[in-house]
Amino acid sequence: MKDDLTDYLQEARDAVLWKLEGLSEYEIRRPMVRTGTNLLGLVKHLASVEAGYFGGVFGDQFPEVLPWDAEDAEPNADMWATPDESREFITDLYRRVWAHSDRTIASLEIDSTSVVPWWSEARRNVTLHRMLVHVTAETHRHAGHADILRELVDGTVGYKPSSPNLPGEIDWVAYRARLEQAALDAENGASLPD
Repeated sequence: MKDDLTDYLQEARDAVLWKLEGLSEYEIRRPMVRTGTNLLGLVKHLASVEAGYFGGVFGDQFPEVLPWDAEDAEPNADMWATPDESREFITDLYRRVWAHSDRTIASLEIDSTSVVPWWSEARRNVTLHRMLVHVTAETHRHAGHADILRELVDGTVGYKPSSPNLPGEIDWVAYRARLEQAALDAENGASLPD
């Protein structure tokens, strides 16, 4: 069970980093939606998430200080990279956090328990299993955000380079136009023929 969960977590980690490949510094930092979500910020955030859940929660604190996680840091500081935080710094940090997380995970039994101090009293007692599920789900959620952001940046789509996980022979321009027309028809109360 632990191996299955860590495999799914690693797939999501790899997918998030793949979404940065081939893009400029601007493109990986560019806020693509109203809330400022950007590709490199997602990586920085996920590094913080793993460092907290698999480090501090399970008593093996990640050894590096993450200033954006300090109590006096500005809100959302983990969701974007400053100009002096290079792509290499953030991606290498994420890989160091993975290695630390993986060592912590390997050293514990799946039913090992701990406490997440920032969660509500009713939820804060957790097992390693629950943390693996939680972090894997969060990483996949942000991988989905990265999918959409990357498509908005340059049209690149897919789950990973070797497996795009999309139907092959589709005229995407015509497909999108059909969906747009269906949305307009639904808005206007028109029904499609049977």
